[in-house]
Amino acid sequence: MTGAPDQVPAREVLRLAAPALPVLAAEPLYLLVDTAVVGRLGAVSLAGLAVAGVVFAQVTGQLIFLSYGTTSRAARLHGAGRHGDAVGEGVQATWLAVGIGLLLLGVGQLVARPVTEALGDGGVIADEATAWLRVALWGAPMVLVTLAGNGWMRGVQDTARPLRYVLAGNGLSLVLCPALVHGAGLGLVGSAIANVAGQTVGATLFLVALVRAARAGGVSMRPAPAVLRAQLALARDLLARSLAFQACFLSAAAVATRFGAATVAAHQIVLQLWFFQALVLDAVAIAAQSLVGAALGSPDRGAERARAIAGQVTRYGIVLGIGFGVLFAALAGVLPPLFTPDPAVLAAVPVPWWFFTAMQPIAGVVFAIDGVLLGAGDAAFLRTSTLAAAVIGFLPPIWASLAFGWGLAGIWSGLAMFMVIRLVAVGLRARGGHWAVTGAVRS
Repeated sequence: MTGAPDQVPAREVLRLAAPALPVLAAEPLYLLVDTAVVGRLGAVSLAGLAVAGVVFAQVTGQLIFLSYGTTSRAARLHGAGRHGDAVGEGVQATWLAVGIGLLLLGVGQLVARPVTEALGDGGVIADEATAWLRVALWGAPMVLVTLAGNGWMRGVQDTARPLRYVLAGNGLSLVLCPALVHGAGLGLVGSAIANVAGQTVGATLFLVALVRAARAGGVSMRPAPAVLRAQLALARDLLARSLAFQACFLSAAAVATRFGAATVAAHQIVLQLWFFQALVLDAVAIAAQSLVGAALGSPDRGAERARAIAGQVTRYGIVLGIGFGVLFAALAGVLPPLFTPDPAVLAAVPVPWWFFTAMQPIAGVVFAIDGVLLGAGDAAFLRTSTLAAAVIGFLPPIWASLAFGWGLAGIWSGLAMFMVIRLVAVGLRARGGHWAVTGAVRS
C-alpha cells in the first residue's frame, strides 16, 4: 500500500459513508421491525415470513449489479470528468430495472406456491409464505429501480439524496406495518402491503431525480443498446456471485425449516440481524466503491490513490467489526425477546447468536475489501472467489446438518467457513494490487 499522501481525508470517507449508513440500514432495520410485528402473530406466521422473506430478498438481492455495477461504471466516468455519461449509466440501469422487475413479477406469481412448498413444510407455513410473497412481488420493480438510483448517485458521490428517498419510503412502511397487521387485522399479508407501499414511494423519488438530472445534463432518456450490453457484461459476474449467495441462504432456510417452526423462526431472527449488520458495515464499502472508482477513472496517479484508499477502508472495517462483535455479545439476552415471546424460539436462538457475534470482525474486513474490488470493477474475481467459498465452505455443512441432525449449529458453521474463505481470498487479492486498472471504463 502507498503512503498517507495518497489517502483521502477521513472526513471525505465519512461524508460518503455517513448518509449511506442509514440508507443501507433502513431496509434491514425495517425488516427487523417487521419481524417483531409479525412475531406477535405466533411461530407459524414468523416462519412463513422467514421462508417468503428469504425468497424475495434473494431474488431481488441477486440483481444487486443494478446498484454496485452502476456505481463502479458511473464513478469512473465521474472521476474522468464525464458527468453526463455517469448520469446516462443511471438511465440505462433504470431501464434494466424496470424490465427485469416486471419479468420477476409475472414469473413470481406463477411459481410462488411451488417455491414456498419446496422450502416450507407444504402445510400452514407454506400457506402463510405464499400469501405474503404474492403481494410482496408487486414491489419487485420498485426495489430494482431504487437499486439503480442508488447506484448512479453513489457513482457521482451523492449519498445525501438517497438517504432522504429511502427514509421516506421505509418511514411509510414502518407506520403502515403494525397498523395493517394488527390494527386492520390483515395478519401477515398486511406486512407485505406495507412493504409495497413504501417501495413505491422510494422508487418514485429516485425516478424524479433521474429525469431532472438527465434533462439538466442533456442526457437522453432512451435505451442505449451499447451501454446496456456493457452493463450486462459486468452483470454476468455479479449475478453469478449473487446466485452463490442465493443458493446458500435458500438452502439454509430449507434445512432450518425441516427442524420445525421454532428452529426456522430463531434462524430468521439472527439471520435478519446478520443482514442488518452486513449492510451497516457496507457503509464504508459504499464510500470505497465511489472513491476507488473515481480514483481509477482519473489520470492523476489513480492506481496509487486507489491502493491507499483500500488500506484506509480495510482498517475502518476492522474497527467497525470489532465494535459490532462487542455490542452484540453484550445484547445477547436483550435483543431476541424483542422479536418474539415464544419460549421455544428463544431457546433456539443462542446457538446461531454466538456464531453471529464471533464473525463480526471477519465481516468488517471482508465487506470493506469487497467495496474496494467492486469499485474497481473486479467482478470476475469476486464471482470466482464467492462461488468457491460457497461450494467449499457454506453448502456442505448446511446439507450435512440435515443428514446428521446438526440443526442450527451446522447451518451457522457453514456461514462461518464461508466468511473465512472469503477473508483469505479478498485479502490476498487486495495485497496483490492487480485489481487497480485505470481508465474511464474498465476493459
